[in-house]
Amino acid sequence: MAVDAASGLPTLSMEEVAKHSTKEDCWVVLYGKAYDLTKFGKVHPGGAALIYDNAGKDATALFDPIHPKDIMDKLLKPSLTMGVVDPATIKEEHIAKPPEKKAPAKKKAAAPKETGLELEIEEFVKPPLAAMLNTFDFESVARETMEPQAWGYYSSGGDDEITLRDNHMAFQRITMRPRILVNVREIDMTTTMLGCSASLPLYFTATALAKLAHQDGEVGIVRAAKRAGVPYMLPTLSSYTLDEMLAARTPGQELFAQLYVNPERSRSEEYVKKLEEAGVKALFVTVDAPQLGRREKDMRNKFTQQGSDVQGEDEESGEVDRSQGATRAISSYIDPGLCWDDVPWLKSITKMKVLLKGVQCAEDAVMA
Repeated sequence: MAVDAASGLPTLSMEEVAKHSTKEDCWVVLYGKAYDLTKFGKVHPGGAALIYDNAGKDATALFDPIHPKDIMDKLLKPSLTMGVVDPATIKEEHIAKPPEKKAPAKKKAAAPKETGLELEIEEFVKPPLAAMLNTFDFESVARETMEPQAWGYYSSGGDDEITLRDNHMAFQRITMRPRILVNVREIDMTTTMLGCSASLPLYFTATALAKLAHQDGEVGIVRAAKRAGVPYMLPTLSSYTLDEMLAARTPGQELFAQLYVNPERSRSEEYVKKLEEAGVKALFVTVDAPQLGRREKDMRNKFTQQGSDVQGEDEESGEVDRSQGATRAISSYIDPGLCWDDVPWLKSITKMKVLLKGVQCAEDAVMA
């Protein structure tokens, strides 16, 4: 079998990949490589149907709107990368086509019973950016414009969302103690964070899969951070590759980076080395998510999108995956065994400043 010189992987024909086209033996081509997704399909955040319906096909066009080109290298073991597909062997029938988007139907509201008529509600029109006056405005527009899966992922909290609601209330309980007779003719809010200059005492924090919200994803946030004059924390599980995010920088722009520690530590070390070589200033290691929460809103959205007959046989055998929707793929990337004993290792693999992201009590703050 021929071997691809660049990757060292076997070179496959699309005809060979097409032989693996069942739920029990499922290969899918993404960005020129064939992957064995037989097991991964059951925990895919978009539902198993998207994987199994495209078994034996090139599904790049379906995955590209959300995922980065190296998504499977992040999520899968190397042994599940079956080879590089010869592009000359890919025919039209081998390519999975994204479904055509249907125009949303206009919603109707019931008129008063005595009239017997229905009232038509006008279709939502996205307001101009200048009309957004606070964060709640952005949230209300996002609810109307984002895809259900994306909205479910971004807006949901764990279980009954008690902590989510309490976080809102806690923020509202913060009050100011104004001082009088202070000269405020000229106000300067510039500051520094970890040696990085900032126009405000704020930064853009890391959020996974930004393409769920907008096609520009993380590269758009990189540019926005530069324009706003504040640092941006690059997410580990981004919609764009690290190279693409770094390429969006302007000269002199300073960045932070967030890290989910991978169960295969060599992958984390390789990723951190790349960040350091790119000049990233600080590494924020997420320590409050050994297993992401049970997001019921996300889970319900995933289940309803799969369709009623997608996993009929699995229903009968009790094997239906009722996992956490879009959070599931992220959880598969996180090492649940990360502990205090690993902190010296984290400090040893980089010269960047290392911070623990997600400390929630005084005892842990003291230990950190």
